[in-house]
Amino acid sequence: MPTILRIGRFRFHYYSDEGNEPPHIHVATADGECKFWLEPIRLAWNKRLAPHVVREIERLVFEHQDYLKRKYYERLSY
Repeated sequence: MPTILRIGRFRFHYYSDEGNEPPHIHVATADGECKFWLEPIRLAWNKRLAPHVVREIERLVFEHQDYLKRKYYERLSY
């Protein structure tokens, strides 16, 4: 699961065996993990993260959407 981006306590990453899903990003912290679809951006699931943390992650996903999508598609071309 390569790390694509680190911002503070958030680690943005992908799992290598999820090629059949729409573009998405996983975000892990010490407290839990969530997954966001990238087109359009929306929460796919959340495990143990407080709502205010999910909102903060969502803001970061919006902020870095172009970069995250580019990295997602680059990963598929290997």
